[in-house]
Amino acid sequence: MGRGKVQLKRIENKINRQVTFAKRRNGLLKKARELSILCDVEVALIIYSNHGKLSEFCSNSSMLQTLERYEKHNNNAPELSTTSRETQIQGSQMEYITLKSHVEALQRSQRNLMGEDLGLLGRNDLDQLERQLNASLAQIRFTKTQYMHDQLCDLQQKEISLLQENESLRRTMEDTSQLNGQQQAWDPNLSQQLAHDGQRDQLQGDGFYYSMEYEPNLQMGFP
Repeated sequence: MGRGKVQLKRIENKINRQVTFAKRRNGLLKKARELSILCDVEVALIIYSNHGKLSEFCSNSSMLQTLERYEKHNNNAPELSTTSRETQIQGSQMEYITLKSHVEALQRSQRNLMGEDLGLLGRNDLDQLERQLNASLAQIRFTKTQYMHDQLCDLQQKEISLLQENESLRRTMEDTSQLNGQQQAWDPNLSQQLAHDGQRDQLQGDGFYYSMEYEPNLQMGFP
């Protein structure tokens, strides 16, 4: 009894899909190796899983040589010759050397600005370095002055705001004091009460002094 026909569609079950991929990948690699040996042909096989894992087989010693051969026979793709590769390598080397020299020059200039390695500089180089430092110092001073001026303006604005707030509070206190004075003047009961309290205090004071003056036997202190 033979196997049933397998329907070619995506396997929905993740585990079954992974198992089927592993089995068929190994079988495909085996068939490619057998084909290259039996038929003496050049075979290159590249497989990427859905997770990006690479599986490859090449009957030749170098996969790159097989790909270059394929690109040569493909009219739509540009040919990659040995000469073009060497030219690209030389261009990359020249770019690397140029960038390296630029970095070394920047590092040397930074050391000179810090006052280091000045013995190798001539008079013209020293003069140029001095002008550069003076220009940098002037820029730094200008920035510092601008920063201090901005701070001073902020403080002046705060001072004006505090003075205005203080003046507003003073006027409020004056208005409150005037309002209290007017209320006392307009309330006759309050005026009579204050006058009565003053007379009572005066009488009590006179009686106290009278007792002290006309009672010779009165003694203060402990017996």
